[in-house]
Amino acid sequence: MSTDLHAQFTGWRRHLHANPELSLHEAETAAFVCRTLKDLQVPFTAGVGGHGVVATLKRPGPGSVGLRADMDALPLTETTSLPWASTRPGVMHACGHDGHTASLLGAAALLAADPGWAGTVHLVFQPAEEGYGGARAMLADGLLKRFPMQRIFGYHNWPGLQAGTVALHDGAVMAAGNRMRLTVHGHAGHAALPHMTRDPVLAAAHLVVALQSIVSRTLDPLDTGVVSVCTMSAGSATNQIPSTATLAGTFRNHKPEVGDQIVAAIRRVAAGVGAALGVEVEVEINTGVAATVNLPDEANLAAAAALDIGAALRRDLLPSMASEDFGWYLRELPGAFAWIGNGPAEDGRGLHNPGYDYNDDILPVAAGWLAATARRALASG
Repeated sequence: MSTDLHAQFTGWRRHLHANPELSLHEAETAAFVCRTLKDLQVPFTAGVGGHGVVATLKRPGPGSVGLRADMDALPLTETTSLPWASTRPGVMHACGHDGHTASLLGAAALLAADPGWAGTVHLVFQPAEEGYGGARAMLADGLLKRFPMQRIFGYHNWPGLQAGTVALHDGAVMAAGNRMRLTVHGHAGHAALPHMTRDPVLAAAHLVVALQSIVSRTLDPLDTGVVSVCTMSAGSATNQIPSTATLAGTFRNHKPEVGDQIVAAIRRVAAGVGAALGVEVEVEINTGVAATVNLPDEANLAAAAALDIGAALRRDLLPSMASEDFGWYLRELPGAFAWIGNGPAEDGRGLHNPGYDYNDDILPVAAGWLAATARRALASG
């Protein structure tokens, strides 16, 4: 890739980094994507599933493929002090979606300038990935009917993996990301007279211990799962036992059947603790993000595309318990999801850290891999 082209991609990325927008509020980001696509003379449709944008490159010939990037930022205050740091207090691109968007724009530029392929490429710029249902919203808005595609591919930058290395998994890549909230309803009263109350705080404490034993005592040790209670709230006075206590957290799994086991165990634990301590436990489950699981043929195709551009390739990495809503697309059609190394994760370069920054040096690999994957997918029919 030429130095000028890399500089152009870097300029796009740093503009996006300096102007982040939260999930469901990506209006300016989508407008920037549209302006850039217009400059590249790539046709597009805006307003798909909210602020989503779908660009389409079409040449005579059969076959169609989708490439996807996410656009939203996180509610964090950046601490990098970089010249292109976030200009919006409390909002930053701490997960690299700025780089994903810039590299998909880069792939559009590379494919538009390359006459050596035939078929249709849909470039999907997705909003609201960070737990707000962006993939499902685009699918519900007719993404696959309005923009038919036979396969879909995407990637996430990966701190800790050598910069520019492309990693493809056989099977599970990232976990289903689910949320739980348990509200304990007891009976309030004076802290000095606990026998006249039904203490929701005590019940909540038992629930924390019991819930976080689900994985070790319910799941097959060869399966993967996580149950984490992350918040706990109750009461407002130090001399009163309150009427309610609330726990909230997340549970993760790679296999749907394991997720079903965890949900059943959460409900069983809640009912048991409630019965034992004389309280009622209300359980709310939000299965918000599907597991991302690669199909073998598409993973092999994407791996071959990495070799096409001379990138280092890894096929030996274990999946992550982090989640990515790309899995919703893979429930509808074949595809694969890659990790592209962002370089060392030290000194705050980890995902969701206020000191994180996407590594601009990997933009040529990321854009090149996306374009090469599209070419291979179309050539293979």
